[in-house]
Amino acid sequence: MDNKPYLVQMNGNGVHGKTTVNAKTLNSTNGKGVHGNSIHHVSVNGSLYPAKAKSRRQRWEVKPSEMSKNTLNPIRAIVDGMKLTPNPDKPMIALSIGDPTVFGNLPTDNTVLQAMKDAIDSQKFNGYAPSVGYLKSRQAVANFYSCPEAPLEAEDVILTSGCSQAIDLAISVLCNPGDNILVPCPGFSLYKTLAVSMGIEVKLYNLLPEKSWEVDLQHLESLIDESTSCLIVTNPSNPCGSVYSKEHLQKIIKVASRHCVPILADEIYSDMVFPGCSCPSMASLSTDVPILSCGGLAKRWLVPGWRMGWILIHDRNDLFGSEIRQGLVKLSQRILGACSIIQGALESILNNTPQSFYNKTISFLKSNSEICFNELSTIPGLNPVMPSGAMYLMVGIDMDHFPDYKNDVDFTESLVTEQSVFCLPASAFEYPNFFALW
Repeated sequence: MDNKPYLVQMNGNGVHGKTTVNAKTLNSTNGKGVHGNSIHHVSVNGSLYPAKAKSRRQRWEVKPSEMSKNTLNPIRAIVDGMKLTPNPDKPMIALSIGDPTVFGNLPTDNTVLQAMKDAIDSQKFNGYAPSVGYLKSRQAVANFYSCPEAPLEAEDVILTSGCSQAIDLAISVLCNPGDNILVPCPGFSLYKTLAVSMGIEVKLYNLLPEKSWEVDLQHLESLIDESTSCLIVTNPSNPCGSVYSKEHLQKIIKVASRHCVPILADEIYSDMVFPGCSCPSMASLSTDVPILSCGGLAKRWLVPGWRMGWILIHDRNDLFGSEIRQGLVKLSQRILGACSIIQGALESILNNTPQSFYNKTISFLKSNSEICFNELSTIPGLNPVMPSGAMYLMVGIDMDHFPDYKNDVDFTESLVTEQSVFCLPASAFEYPNFFALW
């Protein structure tokens, strides 16, 4: 039989008309015909042909997307260009790694591990979870972070693959290409990496080292315009280790309120605050500004590799409306949600981890911070800023005291070459002549 194509009228439910087709043709369409409501060319041997032949490329030309070309990690851009050859006579001391698990001196609690084991042994969490997370797990997060000033329900929680994805979704749902966002300087480099890759302009607002890295409120407000779609506030701070007072947070919220700009609150370190300091959530202080608060297990529970994060939607005046919530749900469907095993363990992790574990971690971090601050304070030309939380400490370099070095990158390169001590130059955070200890 020849392969001459015949016109077959389809309505999506089967073959209609008197045209005869063979079994091969029917098999190729599962007995229901070709999907669609238009006329298609179907050959009697079951092959489908387009009505018009497609043009063929004459040569290979595979190009990277604009998003991939616009994606740049500022830390990698600085570090990859540094000449890092440690002193062979001294062991390497890496003080530039934001992973608390690297050296083994900050293990997670046994109750956290047991929760994971129980989730695995139950075999209840091996399949796909809803893209926004299991309802029970979302409710557990809502219960853990809810307070009278900022109540939460399960519907206000989106579970994500780490806090990084939470930040990604929050920026993605609030911003369009051509918009701008306000980002702290110095600040976590991921904000810029994500925004620029999406065609979003980044405006850096200054933090003030002489005021323990408080926000320069006047500078912040001067940057806001009609295209500003989001204000990012990191508290406690990465990489500064600062913790803002209630009064200072209220001043930031007032700026956002005056200009009707929503806040993305990166609060991954919200529970890692040294004794004597308090760290209220931004949502608990806001009466009108809608806030997306991003957090996760990584830091407080010392399991960054488990990749469990969340977005808490605080919108008591319904300013986000249904569209922002629906947008977050749709965006979460791009990767079909966070790890189901971790979700299965989440309720137990949140409810059963003893307070003594948190206290021990904070005591350890505070002690190390004090040692670093006190010792560095004795060195002429170095000006450390004492942190109040998180895992970081920033040190100013008075370059006049170090005339042999051009800048913070040159200075930190020499630290590696001479002393095998690797700190991160703050140029990676667009804040020159400082370096960060992690």
